Amino acid sequence: MLTGMEPDSDEIAAPEPIPATAAEPTRLTPSEAVATMRLRVPARGNRTLRRLLDAVDADLEVKAWWHVANVNAVTRLQINDHSWVHVQIVTNIALKLLRQLVRHGVEPSIVADYGLRRDDAEVVVVLAALLHDAGMSVHRRSHEDWSLFLAEPKARELLTPLYEEPDRTVLVSEVLQAITSHRADGEPLSLEAGVLRVADALDMAKGRSRIPFERGSVSIHSLSAAAIDEVRIGDGDERPVRVEIVMNNSSGIYQVDGLLKAKLRGSGLEPYVEVVARIDTEAEKRLVPVYRLDLGEARSSRG
Repeated sequence: MLTGMEPDSDEIAAPEPIPATAAEPTRLTPSEAVATMRLRVPARGNRTLRRLLDAVDADLEVKAWWHVANVNAVTRLQINDHSWVHVQIVTNIALKLLRQLVRHGVEPSIVADYGLRRDDAEVVVVLAALLHDAGMSVHRRSHEDWSLFLAEPKARELLTPLYEEPDRTVLVSEVLQAITSHRADGEPLSLEAGVLRVADALDMAKGRSRIPFERGSVSIHSLSAAAIDEVRIGDGDERPVRVEIVMNNSSGIYQVDGLLKAKLRGSGLEPYVEVVARIDTEAEKRLVPVYRLDLGEARSSRG
């Protein structure tokens, strides 16, 4: 369980080592696995979001998807963590990114396009983050499509006590659009979708790669992920959001330039985000002590 965060604080739940229950998921019964799952996401005065989080925290079907997704990822495919730990980290990062953008005057698409509230934008981002990898419970290949298949009825079920029509269908559609847009070739059409796409890429700290790395999977993917110690999000010098990535080894630049850059491009967040990677150790010769990600000319995909 992620700890050290009050339920209504505005801090990101820091990535922690993957628990043993995630490392060996098939050694637990489904009931034992889901019993350890407790969401820690800051609702911060958003009552609708708090009700949604309470409903998801009580939803054994959603938690079962998270469990099966990680069995497929870690046990069967031996890739990085796709457990509820990953889901919670992505949800916290996405919510932090959205609130940081709003605080700097960037208007969510739900507000700009439908005249709904900023609180509703938080609901879209959080629900999309919580369900974005549900399709991993079916298969890794095209898991975004399987996520849509599972998420549509579940999102409608969870939102029914919170919204009347036609607002409910608008929110469900925006949730699904965010989920499908987090794929490698996704084309986010909303700020909320772009936020989820970038947040998913920012769960890059070494905890995600510990399992395949310890099992002997040595590759540029596992090595570079193991080099990332921390991801910090705060105010930028020139843009609303500064993402600072703390590395213990320069191999982590692959995560930044090879993977994060691909998710940022086309996300719509390019005009708002600056990324800096730092090597925070004396153990390695600092060939590149500070690396600034060049996204080219900043343009918003929404005009």
